[in-house]
Amino acid sequence: MSGDHTNRPVHGTAAGDVYVALPPTAVDATASGPTRLIVVWPGFDPPRTASALATAIPMTGVPVWRVYLDLPGRSPGGLGSGAILETESIEAYCAAVENAARRLPDALAQIRRDLDIPEDGPVGLAGFSAGGAAALLALAHGAVPVSIAALVAPVVAPARAARAVEKRSGSERLWSEHAAALADRLDLGTLAADIAGRDVPVLLVGGAKDRVVPAREITALRDELRRHGGQAESTTFRMGHALAAEPGTEPRPPITEAVRVDGALTDWFRDRLATPAPGAAAQAAQAGPDGGSAEATGDTQPMERRHGSWSSGAGNIPGARTGAGLGHGV
Repeated sequence: MSGDHTNRPVHGTAAGDVYVALPPTAVDATASGPTRLIVVWPGFDPPRTASALATAIPMTGVPVWRVYLDLPGRSPGGLGSGAILETESIEAYCAAVENAARRLPDALAQIRRDLDIPEDGPVGLAGFSAGGAAALLALAHGAVPVSIAALVAPVVAPARAARAVEKRSGSERLWSEHAAALADRLDLGTLAADIAGRDVPVLLVGGAKDRVVPAREITALRDELRRHGGQAESTTFRMGHALAAEPGTEPRPPITEAVRVDGALTDWFRDRLATPAPGAAAQAAQAGPDGGSAEATGDTQPMERRHGSWSSGAGNIPGARTGAGLGHGV
């Protein structure tokens, strides 16, 4: 573990996996409840590592620790969705998702010790692609108390994702019976009742151009969670699956899609975990015209400027924001 517990990222290892923890540096809000950290997993597609995802989606305006945790068994070069047609690759995917959920209690205990955070209280969960599947699986299992979750393009069903890759590539799956059984076990639609039963607000973010996890998969999972009484919302952006350029293993400046997603997740968590600091509302009212993104569709409300200021130097990226800590090197 390394880092300053006040205003610098903390690097460490928990339950055998590397993590990067970004401190609560938001100056216009404070944590409003017992949730003091959010655990975030990357995917097998870019961004593939904790450090890369922490740079792509830092959620700087959320006044709690955001802890980006590598998936177990991640290969050095990553494992893209195109490799999902191979038995070895789908077995590695299933092992990573299931082990991430299984290791969460131990990882969380270590992280809390490292960051000097009380060992009780709920956490938030977030994840991208395979990491989103891990977060949903952890939520379904209920191994740790969770207060809120947000998933970006979670792989809802590996078998359907494989079919999409087959159609796009013209190649056929080469799965063994064992690999197919593992994939079927991670069809998260079959766990909708368990997820909904946790009574946790869930945000699902999809991409209208996503050819790995089509937007219809996201809305179908939302509807299934609602059918079982769950608190689920969804939003769709005009983006593909990846949230970073290849290879997606090292920290790089965020691409447009990542900035949009970062704004959506920041607002989602702030609305439920934060209280504006004195004077923050007046500061927001004095800021420039609302630059809310016209790129989002779905049943969530359009993103509003709730913190920081819309950045005039962000290349006219919808939803781009400025705020304390955006320059963190992770």
